[in-house]
This record gives sequence, C-alpha cells and structure tokens, in this order.
Amino acid sequence: MGVKKKKEMQVTALTICHQDLETLRFLADVEGKNLASLLLYCVQLTDGVSQIHYVKQIVPLLEKADKNGACDPIIRSCLDILAGIYLSLSVKNPLKKVLASSLNGLPEFFLTEAIQSFTSRLQEELNTTDLYSYRKVIDNISSCMENFDLGSAFLIEISEENRKFAGNRIVQTQLMNDLLVGTRVSVMLVQKIQDIQRIHLKTSSSPTWQSMCGLLSIFTKFLSDDDLLQTIQSTSGLAVILFIKAMFHPPEKIPDLISSLLLRSVDCTSIPDWFLNCCRSLCCTDVSQSTLLFLCQGTLTMLDWQNGSMDLSGEALLLNIVHILFTLSSQIKESTLELFLSRILASWTNSAIHVLKSSSPSLKNSLNGKSSVVGRLLEYVYTHWEHPLDALRHQTKIIFRNILQMHQLTKEKSNSEVSGLAADHFICDLTEGLLRLEWHVKGKYTCLGCLVDYIGIGHILALAKTIPSQILEVMGDQSLVPYASDLLETMFRSHKNHLKSQALDSTWIDEWHETWVSPLLFILCEGNLDQKSYVIDYYLPKLLNCSPESLSYMVKILQTSADAKTEQSFPSLGSYNSRGALGALMACLRTARAHGHLQSATDTWRNLVSSARIKQGLIHQHCQVRIDTLGLLCESNRSTEIVSTEEMQWIQFFITYNLNSQSPGVRQQICSLLKKLFCRIQESSQVLYKQEQSRSKHEPENELTKQHPSVSLQQYKNFMSSICSHLFEALFPGSSYPTRFSALTILGSIAEVFPVTEGQVQAVYQLSHDIDVGRFQTLMECFTSTFEEVKILAFDLLMKLPKTVVQFQDSEKLQGLFQAALELSSSTKPYDCVTASYLLNFLIWQDVLPSSLFDSLKTQQTACEDGDKSAIVVERNTLMVIKCLLENLEEEVSQAENSLLQAAASFPLYGRVHCVTGALQRLSLNNLQLVSEWRPVIEKLLLMSYRLSAVVSPVIQSSSPEGLIPMDTDSESASRLQTILNEIQPRDTNDYFTQAKILKEHDSFDLEDLNVSVQNIGASAEVKGKERKTCDVTAQMVLVCCWRSMKEVALLLGTLCQLLPMQSVPESSNGLLTEEQVKEIGDYFKQHLLQSRHRGAFELAYTGFVKLTEILNRCPNVSLQKLPEQWLWNVLEEIKCSDPSSKLCATRRSAGIPFYIQALLASEPKKGKMDLLKITMKELISLAGPTDDSQSTVPQVHALNILRALFRDTRLGENIIPYVADGAKAAILGFTSPVWAVRNSSTLLFSTLITRIFGVKRGKDELSKKNRMTGSEFFSRFPELYPFLLQQLEAVANTVDSDTGELNRHPSMFLLLLVLGRLYPSPMDGTYSALSMAPFIPFIMRCGRSPDYRSREMAARALVPFVMVDEIPTTIRTLLAKLPNCTDQRFRQNHIHGTLLQVFHLLQAFTDSKYRLNTYFQQELADVAVCTRAKLWLAERQNPCLVTRAVYIDILFLLTRCLDKPTKGNQPAVECLGFWEDVRRIISGSELITGFTYTFTVPGLPQYLQSLTKLAITTAAVAAQAGEQAGNIPISFSQLLESSFPEVRLLTLEALLERFSTAALGLGEKGLPPLQRNMGETFLMLAVKENHPECFCKILKILHCMDPSEWLSHMQRCIHLTPKEFLIWTMDIASNERSEVQSVALRLASRVIAHHLQMCEETRDSVAPTLKQWVQLVVSSCGEHLPTESRLAAAEALTSTTPFLLTSPHPVLGLQDTLALWRCVLTLLQSEEQAVRDAATGTVVTAMSQENTCRSTEFAFCQVDASIALTLALAVLCDLLQQWDQLALGLPVLLGWLLGEDDDFVVHLENTHQVEDYLFEKAEINFWAETLIFVKYLHEHLLRLLSTSSRRPLSPESLRHLRRTASEQGHLLSQLFRELPPAAEFLKTVEFTRLRIQEERTLACLQLLAFLEGKEREDTPVLRASDSPAEANQFTLAKTETAH
Repeated sequence: MGVKKKKEMQVTALTICHQDLETLRFLADVEGKNLASLLLYCVQLTDGVSQIHYVKQIVPLLEKADKNGACDPIIRSCLDILAGIYLSLSVKNPLKKVLASSLNGLPEFFLTEAIQSFTSRLQEELNTTDLYSYRKVIDNISSCMENFDLGSAFLIEISEENRKFAGNRIVQTQLMNDLLVGTRVSVMLVQKIQDIQRIHLKTSSSPTWQSMCGLLSIFTKFLSDDDLLQTIQSTSGLAVILFIKAMFHPPEKIPDLISSLLLRSVDCTSIPDWFLNCCRSLCCTDVSQSTLLFLCQGTLTMLDWQNGSMDLSGEALLLNIVHILFTLSSQIKESTLELFLSRILASWTNSAIHVLKSSSPSLKNSLNGKSSVVGRLLEYVYTHWEHPLDALRHQTKIIFRNILQMHQLTKEKSNSEVSGLAADHFICDLTEGLLRLEWHVKGKYTCLGCLVDYIGIGHILALAKTIPSQILEVMGDQSLVPYASDLLETMFRSHKNHLKSQALDSTWIDEWHETWVSPLLFILCEGNLDQKSYVIDYYLPKLLNCSPESLSYMVKILQTSADAKTEQSFPSLGSYNSRGALGALMACLRTARAHGHLQSATDTWRNLVSSARIKQGLIHQHCQVRIDTLGLLCESNRSTEIVSTEEMQWIQFFITYNLNSQSPGVRQQICSLLKKLFCRIQESSQVLYKQEQSRSKHEPENELTKQHPSVSLQQYKNFMSSICSHLFEALFPGSSYPTRFSALTILGSIAEVFPVTEGQVQAVYQLSHDIDVGRFQTLMECFTSTFEEVKILAFDLLMKLPKTVVQFQDSEKLQGLFQAALELSSSTKPYDCVTASYLLNFLIWQDVLPSSLFDSLKTQQTACEDGDKSAIVVERNTLMVIKCLLENLEEEVSQAENSLLQAAASFPLYGRVHCVTGALQRLSLNNLQLVSEWRPVIEKLLLMSYRLSAVVSPVIQSSSPEGLIPMDTDSESASRLQTILNEIQPRDTNDYFTQAKILKEHDSFDLEDLNVSVQNIGASAEVKGKERKTCDVTAQMVLVCCWRSMKEVALLLGTLCQLLPMQSVPESSNGLLTEEQVKEIGDYFKQHLLQSRHRGAFELAYTGFVKLTEILNRCPNVSLQKLPEQWLWNVLEEIKCSDPSSKLCATRRSAGIPFYIQALLASEPKKGKMDLLKITMKELISLAGPTDDSQSTVPQVHALNILRALFRDTRLGENIIPYVADGAKAAILGFTSPVWAVRNSSTLLFSTLITRIFGVKRGKDELSKKNRMTGSEFFSRFPELYPFLLQQLEAVANTVDSDTGELNRHPSMFLLLLVLGRLYPSPMDGTYSALSMAPFIPFIMRCGRSPDYRSREMAARALVPFVMVDEIPTTIRTLLAKLPNCTDQRFRQNHIHGTLLQVFHLLQAFTDSKYRLNTYFQQELADVAVCTRAKLWLAERQNPCLVTRAVYIDILFLLTRCLDKPTKGNQPAVECLGFWEDVRRIISGSELITGFTYTFTVPGLPQYLQSLTKLAITTAAVAAQAGEQAGNIPISFSQLLESSFPEVRLLTLEALLERFSTAALGLGEKGLPPLQRNMGETFLMLAVKENHPECFCKILKILHCMDPSEWLSHMQRCIHLTPKEFLIWTMDIASNERSEVQSVALRLASRVIAHHLQMCEETRDSVAPTLKQWVQLVVSSCGEHLPTESRLAAAEALTSTTPFLLTSPHPVLGLQDTLALWRCVLTLLQSEEQAVRDAATGTVVTAMSQENTCRSTEFAFCQVDASIALTLALAVLCDLLQQWDQLALGLPVLLGWLLGEDDDFVVHLENTHQVEDYLFEKAEINFWAETLIFVKYLHEHLLRLLSTSSRRPLSPESLRHLRRTASEQGHLLSQLFRELPPAAEFLKTVEFTRLRIQEERTLACLQLLAFLEGKEREDTPVLRASDSPAEANQFTLAKTETAH
C-alpha cells in the first residue's frame, strides 16, 4: 500500500573505437546535416537516454536521401559503423533494441549495404580464438535473429563459419551457460532458415550441409555427455531432432527413423552415411537414460503433431515414446531428471490430444479410458501427486486434465450424446475412486478440480452432498489449505453457473447459499482457530469475489445470531476457543472491505455494524476477533481512503489494551495492520494537501470527509502524536517483552512510513518532532532488555531518527556510557555482551564516541569533506572501538593463559570478541578508506583469536567437557580445577572400540598427590580479577566461558571471511585477507570441528565454517577454490584409515565431523552437477555397510553419523533423495551389528530417514495419515527397497516361524515393520505396476508369531496397510479360521495372540473406514460375528491365557460398537441376536461375576480386566437403552463399581463421567438412562471409602457434574455427615492432596457452597462458618508457583461463587475476605498462562453481568480479553465499595495494593545486597504481568472513586499513618538511587528497574493521599531531580480517564 517510487531507467551510453570516431569526423559535413554528423554528435554524448533520441532520427534522415545514395561511400561507411555499434552493445542495453527497431525501418535500397556491413562485422567476430569472447558472439547472432527481419538473409552466408565450440573443454559454470546459449542460437538459426534456404541442403558438398553435419555431430556429443548441465543436454536433444527433420529425406520416414533410435533397433544398412557418421553414438544399444529422455523431448517438441500431419508411423512413434517414458520413470532416481520426465510426459499428452483429433481408430482404442496407456498414466499421476517437488506435482495436474481430454476425444460421438455421463464407466469409476480417498491426499484436490471442469459439479454433489463441509473441515491443516480453497472455488463457480443457466428466476441463489455459504458460517462461528484463520484468508475472499451479493445474506444471519448470544446470560457466551457470531461477522466485513465489496468511504459499511459491536470486537477474548475487527478498520482496497475520526478513536482504544499479546503471530498481524493504516494516512494526506492547494479554485468540499482538508490533516497530526505518546508510555519500567516488541515495531513502522522529508514534500507527521530527551533515554534503556529482538528494534529505530534528535550534550555522561559498554562486554552474564555490542554500535554510528578514546589510542579524529564524512567517520570510529577492545582482550587473554579460572570468574573473554564481530558486521568492508590502518588490526585480530582459542580448547576438546569440573562452589573441589585442566586428554578417539582402557601407573589419580600439587596452585579457589570482587568458580562458569569463546571466535573468523575483501595478488591495494591467512582460518576450523566435543562449540564453529566455504566456492582464485575439495578428501581418508592415533571423536555422534563434511558439501553450487556430493555419498555408503573387519567399526560409525547429518540437511534438498534407499539399507543392516555403537548410529540414521521419506511428524499419532505414503508411491520413488525389504522380511519371518520353539529375535524386525506400517493402499492403485504389495502379506502374518510382544503388535499394525478395505472381511475370516479349536491338543499362545492382534487391527481399520457407508457393511460384520462365535472358547475360561482372552474380548467389543443394537421394538437379525446372547453369556460366566482366584502376578491380568470391563459397560449401556429390567442385565454399573480391582472401577467411572458430563452440558439426546439416574448415594459412599487416587478423582468429578440437590439430601443417611461436615471434609482434601485431586475437590466444594448460598437462609447460615477456610483455600491456590490446574480450579471456584460472594448487594463474607477474593481475581488476570487469564476473565464477565453491576461498565455480558478485564474488574470493585458503603474500610486495603505492601518490597531490597551473582537467573519470572499497568488502572479508578465520593472516606489518623509509610518509602528510594553507580540502567538493570517501579507506586499513592487531604496537585515532589537518576524517564501515570 506504500507509494512505489518510479524506477529510473539506467542506459549505458554507446561508444565507438578511435578509428571509427576519426572516420566520422572526416565524413561529417560543415552544416552537420548528413548521417555522419548525426552519428558523431550522438557518440560524443555521455547520457544514454539522450542518445536514444538521436538514434531514432537515423531512418528519417536516410529516407530523405536520394535513392542513388546507396552507392554513397559516406552512407556505406556510416552503416558499417552502425553495425559495429550494434554488435558492441550488451544484450540488456535499451539502446540495442532502439537501434534494431530503427534499422528494421531502413529503406529497401539500403538493405543490401546493411546486410554486407553486418556480415563482415560478424565474420570478424567469429574469427576470434578467445574462448571467453564466444558468449558475446553468440549473443550478437541471437540478437540479429530476434530483432531483425534481415537477419535470415545474412546469417545463412556465415553459418559455415560457425565453429564456436569445437575442441574446447568446458569447465566453468559461465562457459556452461555460454554453451547453452550457443545451442539455443543454433536451434533458432535452423528454424529460421530451413524453409527459406532448403536449396542449400540439397547437395552434400555445399558448405551449409557440411556445417550442419558438423553441428549435428557436436550436438550428438553434447546429448550423450552426462557431465554437462542437463539444460544443455535437453537443448541438444531438441537440436538433434530439429537437424534430422531439416536434413533427412524423405520426411515421411522420419518417424520410423526416430522410433528405431528410441527403441535402439537402428538398421545401419538402411540409413544414410552422413547420419551414421554424425549420430553413431545414438545408433548403438548402450544409450544413457538421460539421452533417451531428451530425445523423446526433442521428438515431441520439434515434430509437427498438429493438423493431422502424422500418419500411422507417427502414431506408432507416439505410442513408442510413451512406453519408453514409462520404462524411464521406473529407473530414474535423480530429482532433476524426474522433473524433466514429468514435463515430457505432460508434453506427450498434449501431442496425443493433437493427434487424436484426426487419428485412426486403432490409436483411439489404444488411448481410451480403459486402455493400458491411460491406466499407466493414471498410475503415474497417483504415485507422483504427493511428490516433494511442487513443479512435479503441477505436471501431474496437467497430465490428469489431458487424460480427461484424451478420453473425450476417444469416445464415439453418437454414444456419448445418447447415453450421457451415467454410461461413461471410466469417468464414474474415476470420480467414485477419488471421493473414496482420504482428504489428506493433496492430489485428490487437483484431480477433483479437473473433474469438475470436465463433468460439472452436479454429479459430484449427487455422490457426496456434504463435500463442501468435508473440504472445509480439512482447512485447519496449512499444507492442505491452498489445494482445498482452489477446489472449493472451482466447485462453487461451476455450481453457480450451472444453477444460473437452469433457473428461471433468482431463487437459485438460496440453494447456492445453502450449499456453500452455510457450512462457511458454521466454521467461522464454531471451528478451531487455525481452521477459521485459513478459511478467512483463503476461502472467504474467493467466495465474495464470486458472489458479492452474498455478503448481505451472511451479515443478516450473523447479526441475528450475535444479538441472540448477547442477550443470553454469561454461561452460554461460549468458551475462549469459540469466536461466535461476532467474530464471524467481523471476519466477513473485514474481507469484504479489503476486497472492495463495501463502499467503505461512506457510512454504508458502518450501517451494517454498530459502534458498540466494533468496540466489543476490539477487546474480544478471542484474538482472531480482535485482529479481524482491527483489519476492518485498517484495511481498504483504496490506499488513499480518508481515515475517519471515529476510526482513529477506535484505533487508540485498541492500542490501549492490545500491545501485550503473548502470541507472536497476533503481534505480527497487529503491527502489519497498523502499518497499512499509517500508509493510508500518509497517502491520503497527500491527497488532502492537493485538495487544500486547489481550494482557491472554488472546488467543492471534500466529499469523503465533509470537512475542510486542513481539519482532517490536523486530526491526522494529533492522532499520530497521540499514538506515539501511548507507544512511548508502553516502554515503562517493567513492561513485558510482548509490549516492548509491539510498541517498538509500530514506532519503527511510523518512522519508516513518515520519513524525514527533504525539499518541497509536505509531511503530515514526523516522529522526530515528538522525541525529547526522556523518550530518547527510554529507547536507550531498551538495550538492557534480555530479549535481543527488543535491542534490534530499538537500535533500528534510533538509526532511523535524524542525528540532531540523538545528540549528546554531556561529555561526562558520554564517557560513562562508553565505560558501561566496556564493562558489560566483560560481564559474566552472557546477555550483557549483547547489550554492550548494541551500545558500542550506537555510539559508533552516531559519532558520539568520547574524545578520550582517541586520546588514549593516540589517533587524530579525521577531518573530511561533508560528502563522504559519514562513511569515513563510521569507519574511523569502528576502527578505534575495535582497537580499544583488542587492547583489553590482549591483556585478558594474557591473564587467562596464566589462570583460566580467573578469566571464567571475572572477565570471560567471549564478550569482547562478540562486540568486535558486531562492529564489523555493520560496516561495509568492501569500500574501506583506511586500508593501511585496517591491515595490522586484522592481523592482530586473527592472532588474538588463535591465542584465545588455544586457551579454552583443552576444555572443549576433553572427552566430557560438561562433566569435567565438579559442580561445587566449595574451595576444596574448586581448587582441583587447575590440576584437572592440565591433565585432561580426549579418551574417545579412534581406538575407543578396539583398545581396552587400562590406566597406566602415571595416569592413576591419587588424592594425596593431588593435594600436594594443589598447594602450588593456592589453597583457595577464590580468584580476583581486575578490581573485581572475590567470587567462587563453578564448573558452569568455566564451561560457559570456554564454549562461548570458541563460538564467538568461530563467528568472528566466519564474518571476516565473508565480509573482508581478499588479496588476489600479494601487492593488492584493497585486499585485507591474504591467501595464507584464509588457509590458516580453514585449518583452524578443521582442527576445532574435528576435535571439539562440546556441541555448542562445534555447532557454532560450523556456522563460521559455512561462511568460509561459501566464499571459497565463489572465489576467482583457483588455489582457494580447490581448498574445500582438498579438505573433503583429507577428512574422508582420515575416516577410512581408522588410525588409532587419530584425534577424531568416535563418540557423541562423531561430534563435529558430520558438521565439517556438511559445511563442505552444502556450500557446493546447487546448479552444478554436485560432483562432490555424489562422490562423498558413494564413499560413505560403502563405509556404512556391514563388514566383518573389526578395524572398520569406527569408520562405519562415522559414516552412519555423517549420513544422518546429510539426510537432515534441508539445503541439500532433493539432491540427497537418490541415496535414501542405500541409506535405509545401511541403517537396517547396521541394526544387526554386534557392536552397540554401530546399532546406535544405525537407529539414529533410520529415524532421520523415516522423517526424510514420510515428512516431519505433525501430530501425536505415531502413524498419522499425514506421515504415510501409498505403497505404490513409496516403491516407485525407491524401487531398490522393494526387493531388499521383501528379502529381509522373508529372512525375519523364517527366523521367527521356526519349529524349534527357541526364542529367536531378529534385530531388524522392528525397523522393517516400522517402515511397512507407514505404507497404506490406495483405492487408486493400478494393476500395471510390477511392485505389488501382495507378496509382503504372508511374511508380515508370519511375523505375528514372534515371541516378542511388541513385535507381534508391530506386525499387526503393519498388516493393515497391505490389505485393501474391501478385502478385510475375507482376510479376517481366513485368520479366524486358522485359530485352534478347543479340542486341539497342541497350540502356542504366542501364535494365537499374533493372529488375534491382526484380526483386531484389521477390524478396527474396517470399522473406521468410509466403507461403513456401504449398505453391505452390516452384512459383512454379521459374517465376521458368526466366525468369532466359532472360536468363542478363546474368550472363556477354557483358554488359560489372560492375554489372548483380553484380545479376543477386544474384538468382541469392536463388534458390539458397530453391529445393529437391540432397541425397544426393534430386534436385529438372527445372527446378531445370537452374538449378543453370546456376549452376555461371556460376561455372566466371567470373573467379574464369580470373583477372581488370580493374584496380580498373573501375566495379562490388568489388560484382561480392562477389556472385560469395557465389554460389560457396553452391554449394560445397550441394555439400559433397550429399556430392559435390571434383572436381565448381566452386570450393572453398581456391581462394577464394587469390584475390588481399581482397573475395573476406573474404567467404569470414566464411562459414567463421560455420560454425566454430557448430560450436565445438555448435549445428550435424552439425558441419562433410568438405570444411571439416582446414583448419588452410590457415589457418596464410594467417595468416603475409595483409596485409589485416580478413582477417587473421578468420583469427585462425577459429583461435581451432578446437580447437588440430587445427592446432598441423602448425605446424612448414607455417610452420616452433615452438609457442613461434608464441606469441611472436601476442603481438607483440597488442602492436603496432590494437585489434580486438590483441584477437583476445590471445584466440588465451591459448587456445594454456591448451591447452599442459592438456597434458603437456613442452609446459607449452615455453611457460613466454613467460608473463611474456603477463602484461605482459594487464596492459597492462586500462587504463580503453583501448577496451572490449581489456578484454573481457583478461577472456576471464583466464577461459580461470584454472584453470592463477590458481587452480592449484601455481602456474606467480611470485607477483608471479600477483598482477598477480589485480589485473587486480579492476580489470576495477570497470570502468565493464557488459560488461567481466560478463566479469570470469565469471573470478571460474570461479575459485570449481575443486576447490580451491569451498569458499572459498557461491556456487560461481553466476552473480553484479560488486558481490559483487569481495569473492568477494578471498576466493578470500586462501584461495589460504594454500594456496600465500605469505602472507609476498603480504601486503605486498595492503597496498600497500590503501594505494593503485599510484594514485600523491603525484603526485595535486602536480598538485592545479599544475592549471589548467578550465571543464569533461576527464579520463575512472569513475562506477561506488568506491575505498573495494574498501578495505573488502580490509580485511575481510585481517583475517579474519590472524585465522586461525597464525604471523606478516611479518618485523619488513618490518613497520617498511610502518609508516613509512603513518605518513608520514598526517602528510602531516594537513598538507594544515590547509591547506584553511574549508568545504573545498564550496569544494574534489575535493581534499577525494581526501584523505578516502586518509585512510581509511591508517587501514585502519595498523589491520592494528597488529593484526600484536599491538597490536590499534579505531582508530589517526594523525589527531587537530584535524588533520582530516573528523572529523565519517569513513567507518567495517565491523568485522563482511559477510554472503555
């Protein structure tokens, strides 16, 4: 929406050589009127744009010349010079096109001269032997052909001179591109001349013929050369076919010739000699895949397939091509070739369509819908429509669409017209097959879209009426959203056109709305957050664009629904997750306005929604409603639309409450929308300025604003100023990260949209005008944030401000700031050095470094001209700062070399290096002025980096850096540190697995010897730094110092390589890095990546090394360019040799070795052939394979670990996919290794490959449909895995299924089953693929006999994908038939268990599938039920194994869920009836009835109990619904609850809880069945005696769900407790039990209290004494340290009792207790967890919605966000204090809240002086709560309350006491501020912020007390300016009422 500057045209001026210039001077006439004079004047100009004007005058000048002028030598010479000029210009120069256009208009009589001139000039260029000049020649030839009509005339004369490429070796990428251009030019040349000059091709002796034969030979070589770029091979394929087409006679035999080439069946005796000589390599049988592929492409592209020009031989060629492509598709693995193949296949379908329009019947039969060719095409589509490459997926769509067109062309017209769609079995089967597919398949959407275009929507809606809802349901998945929205658009547009064409009136729109709009509205109101957001972004705009008139229909329905919801009471307002009708309304209006469907400039759209509605939307509890409402105000389809006054007020209201959003996405959207608004203001202001200037012309008033433009402009200015004021106020002390991020981002947008203007441009607003000293200081203090994003935003904002705003006046303060930065750069807190870096960069770029820095470094401040001052000043400042940091670092490294302990404790070294890197990164190092001064500094930097690295590397390279040093602070442990540091050596080198670790004598660790050596070091581990306090050293300090130092050195070296110019030659003047230095840096990275053991160190070293390798690969210096390749070979050799002396780390997943190789390979140019990757993968896969040599174990581990890293690297993209199959083989075979390390690395590699193949796991389900693949797709992408997996699975099955009865476990079974379990069959799988999944089935079934339980389960899961859905019932019956009968003597329970598990999982898949919609579903299930009855003994006591009994009962349970159930008056089929009787018999004869003789040690007992209980619960529920008597039910719920086994009780309670919860929410159809009612007594008795925690929790939840009136009345009789005693018992549980039970007990107690308080006075009085205990319980449950569940329970308790305890007109509790509960609400509203805040907001909404409080605010009955709920809660509380007439007692409490008495400020202050300087903060911090926001709101409401109060609320004594307390605190603060050091906001940020917050609290309290004393004044001067360093940035409490 911003104003786009018009891009200025850059035209390079044309020039000519000196000789041509002299010629023009000689030929120019005196008058300057001839052509030579014109050209002379033109070439002497330096401006290319001006030259264009003169070039255009050439042709008019020549037209005036005499016709005999063609012989004029002046014109001939000028034309020759023009040809030279044209050929000298670059291709992209606009002058070239202008000159070509002029020459095309030459008079005819000058054409011959022009052709001769161009020909001679081109011949001169073609004679060049310079390899690098060829590209220019080729470009010129190409330009001549493209731009000139006369090109063909002269190019044919020089074609025999075209010897561009012969004999030259192409090495560089540039030459590859030159070659490509040359090939294309040759193709273009032949296409241009073959028709015109065919006469030259008649005789084989002609030069043209010889040239073409030569070119054909060259192109044949290119085509067969796989080392060339594939684009060159592709173009060469086109050229070969084109040349054959041009040269071969007769043309009728060309298809046969090409067929024989493709089929490799060329008869050499029947083809011409010239062809055999030129294309001999193509005639042999050994032709590569790529050559065949590109020959197919050339054939399809260059032969004429249109207009019926192909005969039968052409049709045969067409079919041959497609069969060759099918063969290639199963062989090609490389992703680029796969992409070529898909494009060629799509091209083939286009050619087939052209041929079919006039083809023979036999071809139509070969290409109809039922043909094998179309079948294989469809199979190709199905196996590639989920391909990772987007371009390839797009080709499958083209192929599918063309298949439909081919089918249409093959149908006989007479049949198709008569029978219609119903008789078209191909289309019907295709449609039904697609609809049966799952919606997670992306290809389904594109193919359905093509079908809709082909057959219309009617047929699809007839088959699936709910398809719009089905598609909208999947729009919560971001990966599917674009596909789903495109399909929906295709469908609803088709439906609209269909209905419109058939309808006689406008009633058709109702049906269209019902089909497409109603499901949309449901999703907008009730869908989940992601789903709604994607529907709004993708679907809604398309729907409104199709039917703008539908907006009024949508708005009408949503308005009605929103009104209905608002009128209801709070409980039905919906949860946080429900946006409701208001959200849907805002979304619709926002989309409509943004897309121009509303006349938003007028009041039209505002008539659709009220002002109150918009305000509700702006503070709605649901974030998306707030965003949509803001979008409605900010977005417009017109960028210059005036922003109204009302809109500006709403925006201010929004910003007040929405800056502190925890969601990053919401913050980004808010900032983006506000930026759009600011752009509108900026652009509309320019319109207003123009209107203001034109007022003098008596134009009418601005129609948009109905007011004078100057008024609108002033409103804009005031609005922007107000916004900025609010944003700066939001940067108060203690403001949260979200608030700061939002405020700074918005301020940055303002600075960007309203830049500092220059010249005459009028600006409506400039941020710099509103920046004063206080606000500047506020921005500087943002550098102290612990979040780097805040530092970045603050720095960028300061950089956008003019320097006049940020000038420092105080040199002493400047010196203090610089010293603070230096001190922070050596702080032990890691984030302090980041602050230091930003401070130093700010001082550098603003040129405000203290002069003392230059004095100390003996450097003169550079004086320079204004023009280049800023750049050289910044460079000079950067140099000075780096020199200063280097001096400090040099001194500290020297001390660290003596004592690393001292460095770690007092001045960790990494901070200085970080600051150096930060300074360098912001400087443009390619244009340095002070090169001579930089060189020694860079050299010194490198040396210092190596020294620093040498100090810390022993720790990083030790075997266990993390556990190296004792984690103690006592002096005895710490004093050993230096000795240990001197002793450490890596213990995990290449001899790790081959050599025993026996300590030699001198390696033994003797404590006595150690104590002696320690005395030499010093008795104490306490060390002192430079003037620093004494402190203890911890292991954490040393480790952090070391690995961060390594990290910063690596990043510094990487930055230097990336940014510094290299010296191409030693005497180079501008280069800063020499070749030797670069090699040293590379050796440094190699050493540390290959030897470091600490992950943090080598990960960051990798980042720096990647920067180096990327630079080296682009470096023109050949020796440097070859370095990565040399390093790669060296490390691979070191890995292969397995030398025990090697220092390579063999543990820790090979530590940095994979990172090293990853960096070398990932930086290889992706557009090349990736040779390094290919060779490396080949080496690694050979090393990773199984081996018998024990010496190769370590190389195998390294290879597996490196492969894992490479497969994880996304930068390698699809280039790594061809190696996936080999990697999977290595992983599966490695899992069988006897060495643990190999098995471990194989497992990690296998896990990575699973992710690489099936995608990143996106759900909790291990086998999520999103992470699966059809078998045909999997094996078509990795065909090598088919025989491998089958062979491995057979071996596993043979091992498992042995007859010896031994316990055989095959190691790789688990991995095989894991892969196979992720495959699934597709209903679209064809029968044309040789990779059938059927052979796997018997082996998987046999794996089910494994002795390992987990393997049997995996086999059962893996079997499901291999069985088609319609074959499942048959497979189940076959498996059941294999089970033994009860009379069999010998059987194995493992075999039975495996078979039953397979039956169970197959049945589960069958019952979950869409097959349930089939009418035969019940019959199939009934048949399965009959088979299960035959083996029913397995579920009874005849089967002694409880595990198999449990699985069989699970199968019965599945059947009970799906079979027809007996209901009142309806008996199922006889088979089903018998089944139900059997189930009852099993339960009646089970141990649930007869009791158990087992103990818990019996295997499978818990599992059996759970299965049996689930079956019993289902039977009882079915019987209850059928209305049977209790006596007919095998077992009742009460009997189940009396079981002695907790598993039984728990499952029963869970089932009952679900039913009671549903009934309580009113979601059940008919409420509870009779047998489940009146169970209150049972639950009460259970609650008293239950001792199982989970069961007890469920009982309490059920009681909470039930109506208390149902069970409280029975309490005395059942459990002999009065209501009061029961309440006390419940609260005791809530006080003592663990969190979940505690939460449930608190909820139950609160519900009971609410019930009693709602009843009569008598019951209310009975519980009144216990309320105090309940209040204490609620208060204790609100602490921030408690689990979320406890605080949610407290919030729910407060909500349920709000009408009786918090807002009652006659309070039941005392004022102190009532205020304590209100304080709980306020605390919960400031919780960090969103869920807790939302629950507390529910309490506030309930409080606002009572009869006596609903007028306290304007948001009663509205869902509001916690940010505004805080101020609303205080408003209601203040109103209630007046209603209760308790102001005198309540005001001191509220003033205490304001002063922070409950926060123990004094304790905080004491702790400030005593706290240890921990490396990392360990306390829990609330990153959302903002103390001063609470203070601000409380201050506002108290001030308003006191202003409206008619009498003095406080006594003088109470007032004096409060005044004295606040004054004492104020003086204490003044003293503490004075004790802080200079620049305390940077050096003591935490203490400074805490004091500032308390200062504001004190000021607010004192102001209110002064008001009470009748001495109202704006500020109370307790803290004088001299007392507090915070005076420049005091947080000003708002003096005006907040809008709400």
